[in-house]
Amino acid sequence: MISLPVFGLILLAATLHASWNAFLKGSSDTLLSTTLVMGGAALIAVVALPFLPAPARASWPWLAVSASMQVGYLVLLVRIYHTVDMSLAYPLMRGSAPLTVALVSTLWLGEVLPGIGWIGIATICLGILAMALGARGALSPAGLAMTLANAAIIAAYTLTDAMGARASGTPAAYTLWLSLLTGIVMVIWAISARGAALVRYARQGWHIGLIGGASTIVSYTIALWAMTMAPIAMVAALRETSILFATVISAVILRERVSRARVMAACVIAGGTMLLRLA
Repeated sequence: MISLPVFGLILLAATLHASWNAFLKGSSDTLLSTTLVMGGAALIAVVALPFLPAPARASWPWLAVSASMQVGYLVLLVRIYHTVDMSLAYPLMRGSAPLTVALVSTLWLGEVLPGIGWIGIATICLGILAMALGARGALSPAGLAMTLANAAIIAAYTLTDAMGARASGTPAAYTLWLSLLTGIVMVIWAISARGAALVRYARQGWHIGLIGGASTIVSYTIALWAMTMAPIAMVAALRETSILFATVISAVILRERVSRARVMAACVIAGGTMLLRLA
């Protein structure tokens, strides 16, 4: 069973993840907003890394591979949000990944999950996918292909980072190095594509970038630390309950209308979360 403190911290990580995605949803420019957050995370990493031990050498290959995948994920995410409604794409991406992580971690890493753990993971995935089915908007074949491709990338970097964090001996430093590498590449890409616009955007919203960057760092550090304490699949599934908190943020803060179907899907996700707590 996942201990109660670890369980609570994973849910906190999910809340933080939902918060910065809500910021992206409410922004006028997804590319610039994503770059602002990742750039903020990179700046925080520059300041914090001198005070932390370096990750163990065994984790460096995992770190390099993950940074490449994270950049690919973000670039594809920007393209997806230009063609597919976030309310449809986000649940599809986040809901498809945990089952893949569970299958691969079981077959590749030999992690053993109890039966109730499998039921909990499947329940969370079904609830998230139900939100996608109840979302508005159409999904073209190209949009579906990009969304599922990003779900595969999410599963891949989750497993990669879990192994890297376990090998690093310091999940916090591992996350900061990952944020630094990813942020540098994203900023370079955005400058080449939208240089002057990025500068103006950063001047106006630099504080939001720092807050969003801090949220991503804390959220992912908690998740990777938890993966050193508990099965990867269970932590990954619990982290994707961010869609549950995103629904609450949409209703309470963004004042969006939340349909009955989304409320029912949120209840399914909550039920899956409780099953994982009992596993």
